[in-house]
Amino acid sequence: MTDIHRNAHTVTRWQIGTDLPFETFRRDFERAAPVFDSAAVESITARGGSWDEIRAAVAANAPHGLMIFASIDAKPLMSAAGHHNPAVEYLLGNHVIAERMYRHSPLALLYAPLRVLIFADEHGNAVFALDQPSTVFAGLDDPRITEVGHELDRKVTALLAVIGVDPQEILTDGN
Repeated sequence: MTDIHRNAHTVTRWQIGTDLPFETFRRDFERAAPVFDSAAVESITARGGSWDEIRAAVAANAPHGLMIFASIDAKPLMSAAGHHNPAVEYLLGNHVIAERMYRHSPLALLYAPLRVLIFADEHGNAVFALDQPSTVFAGLDDPRITEVGHELDRKVTALLAVIGVDPQEILTDGN
């Protein structure tokens, strides 16, 4: 018999108007969360380097604790259908942080890295959208993983502050 588990849980989505032009916010976001330097990590693992070396390489790569693993620019994909509103999806994370969840359950990789969407509103300003990490990871029913999700909540809001978006109203649960 097939072993199937179902787990319904509630997720909170953050949709944050930035009052910054789309291209300005995108540029600043990509500077604050640089692209993952896979060559540095591959070099360490290829020579049998340590996890501490990986941590150091990641810390050097991600000055604000998060980096971009991939991006998809939706505008070229959607323009043939007549949609010209800019929107870019990102996979944002830090595999050193993800490991702290993975050690408790490989299911954490369903949600790490985080999915972020930046799109332009009707005025051309950027909107930052993300399912709140702590609420996403809470669905794995392990308080150790949920706590790392709360840490990611704080890292994302700190990243937004670096870009110039006031994070004070984002976290409503006191974390």
